[in-house]
Amino acid sequence: QVQLVESGGGLVQPGGSLRLSCAASGRIFSINTMGWYRQAPGKQRELVASITSGGSTNYADSVKGRFTISRYNAMNTVYLQMNSLKAEDTAVYLCNMRGPLDYWGQGTQVNVSS
Repeated sequence: QVQLVESGGGLVQPGGSLRLSCAASGRIFSINTMGWYRQAPGKQRELVASITSGGSTNYADSVKGRFTISRYNAMNTVYLQMNSLKAEDTAVYLCNMRGPLDYWGQGTQVNVSS
């Protein structure tokens, strides 16, 4: 079993920045993809960004150039640096680890509002 714990959400003004963190623990398969998804009220869950254990990244078009995903494999931690935040980035952000099985965190709320 794998546990994912997110942190770093909160309220920020448009144009501001936040950094999300997700720490994984438990029986972690060394080859995996970690990612961030988000879900806004009334909308489907969508991929924001992902990164493989080898460091390959993938971003949603809506966040390219503004968000950066990174990971620290030794600590099984993934980060999402979010800059130039917009109101439409408001959502619950969920951490995901995909290996032989699929694991999800509980989510952290990000509110972008003036």
